[in-house]
This record gives sequence, C-alpha cells and structure tokens, in this order.
Amino acid sequence: MTIAGTHRAIEAVWRIESARLIAGLTRIVRDVGLAEDLAQDALVVALERWPASGVPDNPGAWLMATAKHRAIDLLRRNARLERKRQELGRELEVHLEAAASNLDATIDDPVGDDLLRLMFICCHPVLSPEARVALTLRLLGGLTTAEIARAFLVPEATVAQRIVRAKRTLAAARVPFEVPRGAELTARLSSVLEAIYLVFNEGYAATAGDTWVRPVLCEEAVRLGRVLAELVPSESDVHGLVALMEIQASRLRARVGPSGEPILLLDQDRARWDQLLIRRGLAALERAEELTGALGPYALQAAIAACHARARTPEETDWARIVALYDALAQIAPSPVVELNRGVAVAMAFGPAAGLEVVDALTSEPPLKAYHLLPSVRGDLLARLNRFDEARVEFERAALLTQNPRERELLLKRAAACARGSPSPRPR
Repeated sequence: MTIAGTHRAIEAVWRIESARLIAGLTRIVRDVGLAEDLAQDALVVALERWPASGVPDNPGAWLMATAKHRAIDLLRRNARLERKRQELGRELEVHLEAAASNLDATIDDPVGDDLLRLMFICCHPVLSPEARVALTLRLLGGLTTAEIARAFLVPEATVAQRIVRAKRTLAAARVPFEVPRGAELTARLSSVLEAIYLVFNEGYAATAGDTWVRPVLCEEAVRLGRVLAELVPSESDVHGLVALMEIQASRLRARVGPSGEPILLLDQDRARWDQLLIRRGLAALERAEELTGALGPYALQAAIAACHARARTPEETDWARIVALYDALAQIAPSPVVELNRGVAVAMAFGPAAGLEVVDALTSEPPLKAYHLLPSVRGDLLARLNRFDEARVEFERAALLTQNPRERELLLKRAAACARGSPSPRPR
C-alpha cells in the first residue's frame, strides 16, 4: 500500500474507531479531555509507523493498546497527576496485561457501556446545547473542528473554544463517567436525544448558508441515533427519534432541485424518496409503539412523518390523522411551533380558513416574533384564500427573517407570484 493509501486507511480507521477509543480511555483516566489527547497521540504514532509496517489486522485494538501505554507514560512523568497515577496505575497495568494477551477482548469487552457513558458525558446538562452538539460531533462523530465549523457556518475558532470550554466545564464539575439511573437517566437521556436531533435538524433545514440541506449532518445524526438505540434498546423515546430521523432523511434527495433550490413537501417527486430509510423508520416506530402504550414526542412526530411516507401521492395524505397526532403532541409537548404545525395540518384537512384561525392566534407569541415560518405559513394560507396583497406582505416579511439565502429566494418568488395575483406554491 502506498503512503497516500495508508493515510486514507488511517483516516477511515479513525472515523470508525475514535469514539470507542476515547470512550474506553475515558473509563480509565476519568477525564474526557485527557482521553481525547491520548487517542490523538496514538493516531500520531499510527501515522508514523503504519506506512512502513502496514495497517495492523486489528487497528482499533492497536490504537487502544498504544494509547494506554501513552497514558501510563504521561501519568508517571506528570507531577500534577501523581495522585491520579497512584489511583489508576494498578488498573492501567492490569488493562495493559490483558491487552497484550488478548487485544480483541481489550477493545471490545465493555465498549457498549463505554460509548453510552461517553454520550451522556458529551450531552450533560451542565453544558450549553451548542457545546453538547460540538462535543458530540467531535468525540462521537469523529469530525474535525474544521468540519464542525463548516457544517454550522461558524468560525473554526468558535467551535474550538466551545469544545475546550466544554471539557473544562466537565472536569470542573467532576462529571462521573457513568450511566445515570432512575429519574436522572430519563432527564439525561432527553439531553442526549435533544443534541442528536439538533444535529439532524441543522442538516435537514440549514439555518444559514448557501445550501438548504446538509446531508452529512443528517447522516451523522442518524448514525448516532442507531448506535444509541443499540445501547439502550428498551427506551421507547430513542426508537421514536430514530424513526423520525430515518423517515425525514428519506426525503433529502427530493428536497432540493438540480440547482440546489428548495422543493416543498407536496411538490416533491416521491419516487426519489429513499424506500429503505422509510422501511427502517417504520420499523423503528413500530418498536417504539411496542415498548410503551403512550408514544413520546419523537414517536408522535415520526407517526406524522409516516403519514406522508405512506401516501403515494399528496392527495392521499391522511391529514385528519395528522391533526389528531398534533393534538396528542400538543398535550405532552406544547409549544408555539407545534401549534403552528398543527395549524398547517388543520388547513390541509379542513380548509385554509380553519388553519388561518389557528395560526392567527399565534401572532402574539414571543417565541415566534422572529420565526420566519410564521409569516410564511400565514402567507400561504392567505394566498389560498385569494388574499394576495396580504399574502405578499407576509412572504416578504418571512424573507427578511430567514437567514438562509435559498429559502429567502423561494419566499420572494412566492411574494412575486402573489403580486401578480397568481396561486402560491403549496406549503412544505
């Protein structure tokens, strides 16, 4: 293998193994920042040695053993960690002996628990949502700081600061490397699910930048959701989130046109929807339903997405059921955004006037004051009622509020159509 080929292989190995490697090291050194440094050190050694010696048969185990050796060396020569060395030295030696005799067992033994613990650390409530997302993508997704910054359209230095501060916050708070139990598990699991869904949503409908969707973020969120579902298979909410993301992700290819322009839901070519993802999503939804009698918020949203996925044409969509599902969602997770979406469903099921009545009641809601989809939805409903002048004003207002140029272009086109007295495109 050429040097370039070896480097590509190392990059692939790192993407696959880095989360497990950092998780295993965090279990040993009890410091996620130090664990990542040790993992990076092992990667540097691999970059130095593998071009000459070749990629090992079990590269993950090789990296783990190398990182553990580096951990012992570091702990022994760092006076500030003397106390920790005494506490952990014996455990590290035992792990190294086991690694020497059975590297496969060393890397694979408690890896599921380690990954789950690392997820709970990355998404600990002591961190801000932005920090949770950055740390999750860095440690569990294996993305570089530059890749995260590019995905969220923020300066690389900003992402780097978030990650550094997150590690310091976790260390200062002495967050234990463990899976919480009981009520704390439920609360912390919600934080994990929220972070994963934030990543997915940014990929599904980018808040800014020149593209409307970022498939890489969606794919990474779906992957993390699948991993979490394997680690906690008895948690209905996890399967509900996976179902939601799988079904939503099935539309990605149909959400943009040849030039990257947005294509609204009811105008999409359903032949381009990924049927494998839909089947996987429906299976995850069925699993969530089997685990509990009452569906959680993610499963209810997945059930709504399933109504669209099952409809062969827009006209076959069961809008009455969607309204009922939004009613149920509003009961357990009330929010102005849920009510706005319910208004859209009401309009589709019972006519635009009924939907506009629901939406108009939201115009004084503080969280929606700067939310571009509120005037966008109002514009659509007003246009369907042939109130084109009012609709144009709403679309222009929505265009001013959105930060995404692609979406702004779409909204301005709809405003122009209203100025001509033409029917507006259907809602997304």
